[in-house]
Amino acid sequence: METALTTPHNLIDTTIAREGTTYVLVHGAWHGGWCWKTVAQILRAHGHQVFTPTLSGLGERAHLLSKAIDLSVFIQDVVNVLEYEDLTDVVLVGHSFGGLPITGAADRAPRRIRQLVFLDAVVLEHGQTAFSRLAPEIVAGRIAQSNETSGGLSIPVPPASAFGVFEPSQVALLERNCTPHPLKTFVDPMMLNGPVGGTIPKVYIQCVDPVYEPLQASRDFVRAQEDWAWDEVETGHDAMISAPEALAAKLLRYAS
Repeated sequence: METALTTPHNLIDTTIAREGTTYVLVHGAWHGGWCWKTVAQILRAHGHQVFTPTLSGLGERAHLLSKAIDLSVFIQDVVNVLEYEDLTDVVLVGHSFGGLPITGAADRAPRRIRQLVFLDAVVLEHGQTAFSRLAPEIVAGRIAQSNETSGGLSIPVPPASAFGVFEPSQVALLERNCTPHPLKTFVDPMMLNGPVGGTIPKVYIQCVDPVYEPLQASRDFVRAQEDWAWDEVETGHDAMISAPEALAAKLLRYAS
């Protein structure tokens, strides 16, 4: 098991982040900007600016859930933060499903982004869908759950254990705040003008304790690339919940 940051092409300096770094942290499926609260507090305490947008139809925006929410809406959610806040030199982080909107945003607004961080994330190439990266039995199960619970509108929230979260207060946080996820975002293809992330420096952080198995196809893709760095964090899939201090320390290093 690898534990050290690997930089085959010297993409990332591991010194502490310079002051004034801007982070945009994008959550995964069923979550919202709320899940980054502790990580954001740590980064801000180090003098950095942090944005934690909530994607349409989730979290405090759950009242907007509709069949009109597709992957392009999620991507626009992130692009709008970059553009309307006039952000540049951004460290753009995507957790899990958040890997999709940050990939799309990097394709549309590459000059605003300094570094891409894929935190135990789904990684798609042009024309692929989130479901195309999952095992057929997982896809069938999620579609069946969606049809049973919402007529195909959304996928219900999995148990906290699915995210590698077991500590009672953390489980309660997820059970209280997670919301059904728009199904259409899983079936929409990623539309890109070039390779994933283009020439922006990219790092993939795998959560290794326990390993989140549905992401294996994405990890295999990253491992086959020559221009991606790799790192690991010793916690479960929801690292921002189960190990916020360790995750924040990683993000501070990658920002330099």
